[in-house]
Amino acid sequence: MIQVTINGEAKSIGAGLSVDAMLAELGLDKMKVALERNLEIVPRSLFAEVTIADGDALEIVHFIGGGDAPRTADKDTRDEGFTVAGRHFTSRLIVGTGKYKDFAETKAAIEASGAEIVTVAVRRVNISEPGQPMLSDYLDPKVYTYLPNTAGCYSADEAVRTLRLAREAGGWELVKLEVLGDHKTLYPNMPETFIAAKELIADGFEVMVYCNDDPIAARTLEEIGCAAIMPLGAPIGSGLGLQNRVNIRIIVEGAGVPVLVDAGVGTASDAAVAMELGCDGVLMNTAIAEAKDPIRMARAMKAAVEAGRLAYLAGRMPIKKYADPSSPLGGLI
Repeated sequence: MIQVTINGEAKSIGAGLSVDAMLAELGLDKMKVALERNLEIVPRSLFAEVTIADGDALEIVHFIGGGDAPRTADKDTRDEGFTVAGRHFTSRLIVGTGKYKDFAETKAAIEASGAEIVTVAVRRVNISEPGQPMLSDYLDPKVYTYLPNTAGCYSADEAVRTLRLAREAGGWELVKLEVLGDHKTLYPNMPETFIAAKELIADGFEVMVYCNDDPIAARTLEEIGCAAIMPLGAPIGSGLGLQNRVNIRIIVEGAGVPVLVDAGVGTASDAAVAMELGCDGVLMNTAIAEAKDPIRMARAMKAAVEAGRLAYLAGRMPIKKYADPSSPLGGLI
């Protein structure tokens, strides 16, 4: 027997085991996990060749909750969708997969939302209970576009390492970068975000990036090469709605890549406001997952995003200081 550390826990395993054999011994499906050995990712193609040595430190991760069938709605009731990093999506609503009571509710809510992109967190596999259900058992990665994110990362190094593991686990290069500044506000740490974005883009990733609502920072991220800009509407999970509509509008007007409001949406009217400002989409999680009826709220958010986009395309009436009668004044009795 040899001693290794797996996901932070000391373990004894048989000597001479390959990665393949060790995963089988742990009861894990090698096609659903990524493995890091002594801070170096082991490609899945080498699992049968790499032998675990005494003292190795191993990290085994998978995706957790953190498009569906073609739409049948009439063309005149919705727009044509948006394109990010060369991929076209019909739904402008992106939904997170965390905070639901179970995977069944997650699946039902996301189906009701009509979302085609779902964000997923990268977390350690529970090696004590390898048979636990995984998100991919409920949301087929062949049907939905998984968008791995770096939720919980507070440095550029942590974020880059997490997304490299995510790519190894699922092969996805379209990712959501967020580097947080502190635990209280969960506001983005922009200097670290810039560093991580540059490194990830140089490494071949297509980066959708969570950022503050600063037009200058947004422009810098686009110049770095980010595929989409995702300014916060309000602090993550707050449900406060868009707190700075002026800056969001300025970001939208100046951007050459998609702009999606990320964080702060609390109810359907918030999503509609974001879309009426010209945003290409909205990302949300808590607003649906923590609603009293998540499934019904998911339907509401779908409708709000579609209505807000239609209103933006239609062009709202001018705002006037005084009343303007709708009926003609001529011919009054």
